[in-house]
Amino acid sequence: MIELRPFDGLGHANHGWLDATHHFSFADYYDDARVHWGNLRVWNDDAIAPKSGFPPHPHRDMEIITYVREGAITHQDSLGNKGRTAAGDVQVMSAGTGITHAEYNLEDEETRLFQIWILPTKAGEKPSWGTRPFPKGERAGQFVTLASGFSDDGDALPIRTDARVVAATLAKGETAQYRLGRDRKAYLVPARGAIEIGDGSDKVQANARDGVAISEIETVTVTALEDSELVMVDAA
Repeated sequence: MIELRPFDGLGHANHGWLDATHHFSFADYYDDARVHWGNLRVWNDDAIAPKSGFPPHPHRDMEIITYVREGAITHQDSLGNKGRTAAGDVQVMSAGTGITHAEYNLEDEETRLFQIWILPTKAGEKPSWGTRPFPKGERAGQFVTLASGFSDDGDALPIRTDARVVAATLAKGETAQYRLGRDRKAYLVPARGAIEIGDGSDKVQANARDGVAISEIETVTVTALEDSELVMVDAA
């Protein structure tokens, strides 16, 4: 099954400093058909105005992955962590037993990012935070794992859940495949560009910032209709 969820049909809230689009039920947006996709609970598409951001607030028992598309986000938390994550890079916060954090756009330009929440496999773990760069050249023409709950995924940022966050950059006409497995779910969003998902007669076209919910498919096949940047969660 490949279900297209067009950007214009997603939840939306404009707070002035924050223009947020919700792929799943979040805050004042609720759709009982879009509460989660497997253990993927939140996918927010946020645009944060310059010199603004989220003031300190708490979380617990959630894996929170931030993929910065444009600009940069500056993080600080109650564990004493501080760091700046720039466009194309990723940060992970495992909220565990509880953490208070702030996320600010200290830049002179708007910051655009995907904020992804995945339910942890086990509650009550020690909170943590980490970030690392992921050069786009390394994912040219192929899916690369950015964050993973599996120990054999090398340099990926660790998350405490049965899931992976992967990304690819595809030139127009390029095709990439990801082995999912029929017992798992995937949720894919093009950060930019336009793509076609599927092969044979079962194909769906998605444009930038559309959501694509995928299940009961052994291998996800993506072809770029124009130069594209993709982010996907492989969920349990």
